[in-house]
Amino acid sequence: MSQAIEKTLRDSAAMRWTALLLLALAMFCSYIFMDILSPIKDLMQDTRGWDSTAFGTMQGAEVFLNVFVFFLIFAGIILDKMGVRFTMLLSTAVMVIGATVKWYAVSESFMGSGLEDWFNNHLNYIPVFDELGVSPFYQGMPASAKFAACGFMIFGCGCEMAGITVSRGIVKWFKGREMALAMGSEMALARLGVATCMIFSPFFARLGGQVSVSRSVAFGVVLMCIALIMTIVYFFMDKKLDAQTGEAEEKDDPFKVSDIGRILSDSGFWLVALLCVLYYSAIFPFQKYAVNMLQCNLTLTEPSGDSFWASPSVTIVQYFIMLLVAVAGFASNFQKSANKKYGFLAVSILALITYCYMGFMRQTAESIFAVFPLLAVLITPILGNYLDNHGKAVSMLILGSLLLIGCHLTFAFILPLFKGSAVGGVIVAYTTILVLGASFSLVPASLWPSVPKLVDAKVIGSAYALIFWIQNIGLWLFPLLIGKVLDATNPAGASATELDYTAPLVMLACLGVAALVLGFILKAVDKKKGIGLEEPNIK
Repeated sequence: MSQAIEKTLRDSAAMRWTALLLLALAMFCSYIFMDILSPIKDLMQDTRGWDSTAFGTMQGAEVFLNVFVFFLIFAGIILDKMGVRFTMLLSTAVMVIGATVKWYAVSESFMGSGLEDWFNNHLNYIPVFDELGVSPFYQGMPASAKFAACGFMIFGCGCEMAGITVSRGIVKWFKGREMALAMGSEMALARLGVATCMIFSPFFARLGGQVSVSRSVAFGVVLMCIALIMTIVYFFMDKKLDAQTGEAEEKDDPFKVSDIGRILSDSGFWLVALLCVLYYSAIFPFQKYAVNMLQCNLTLTEPSGDSFWASPSVTIVQYFIMLLVAVAGFASNFQKSANKKYGFLAVSILALITYCYMGFMRQTAESIFAVFPLLAVLITPILGNYLDNHGKAVSMLILGSLLLIGCHLTFAFILPLFKGSAVGGVIVAYTTILVLGASFSLVPASLWPSVPKLVDAKVIGSAYALIFWIQNIGLWLFPLLIGKVLDATNPAGASATELDYTAPLVMLACLGVAALVLGFILKAVDKKKGIGLEEPNIK
């Protein structure tokens, strides 16, 4: 009888991995919607009149409420008070609402409506925010961009809330078991959402030979509705687990205002927080412009309309090859047999080469940039295992920053030299994007495990809340800055595919230089104080 009582859903590998899959797929869908307009920036300018400033302002609006209304802090309080399943359900519902608003904003139904007229005549001046220079709107901003920004703000609240909730859910289901593998798997699947967005957003926008940007956003809304259904299923699984264990949901210490002074006086906190905001600000805002940057710097010739490479079916085939790259590469890290390990790795590499060839033949910037997360999926478990057993976290941070600088400078100065060379430009683009993806693995894999070593354990929860808040400041500011710099350094009325991206890319490279300097400072602090950042996690 006692054995029956002790046996829970958590003890079943199938059930706990099912719970992880439900959470991970919800985040996968949210990552797709997060960048749903990024690969069709040129179409937004052509069909909705969004210049780079309007596009960047709308993209930065995602985290506006998290930063300036402190919703990120409130999300942590909600999670602490209400638990994982309620907060996950709430966050997904909020994302669906925000996604629906954004879809209507870019739909044909909004154009010429009374609501469009209202947005044209209102929200041109926001007291206090305008004085501080941080308003999410501005005089002359297209009405569709304003309303889309409102929807994206709502979505961003739910997305950040879901992000911190999923981590707590994984801890709940995998504590004492395969937690590191579970977290790595969730991160890998979520990053595949970026690649999925890059491939399918333009596919739906141009489906049937008629351009409709609202179709792309509608695709994202449908996925968010599916995510909501998955969250509801998780809700009942989680509820049954609590009924079986009789335990209250695990809670971190709530964020306390009294902790702020203690945290802000810690030099370790500032090093981590600044590294975080600098690095992520050079990656996530770049993703929102990367496809358009490639369109402006590569010589791409649209394939003949009656060829396989121009058909809708090639998108599906290429996507399945992408999944093969990710699944085989990820699986290779967990094979005990050397034959199986290298067999999976060989399949992944061959599939990656095939994918790159198809991207070249399709001659589309979005299918080229979609390789960005693939190398990250492959090497993230390798890096995590190396850090656990060998250490060198700060050295990885420094290497990641160097790669970041090199990639942005390559995009700025070397890639434009290959304009006119169809093959050479694509090779440079693929190589640089894959290296940037590797950098994207190096820094987070070494940064986050270092936080508990730098910050007092008694305020770790509050420190994480502040770090995420500071990170969101960069994620709000830099999409806006990139857009403003693009408009300032290009002629008025320039074509969306003929912009000069040199200045924004140099700006992002400067963020990498600052992160590199902080990395060396952190290395010196670690050596002086003996914090142990270069030591392995497993001793």
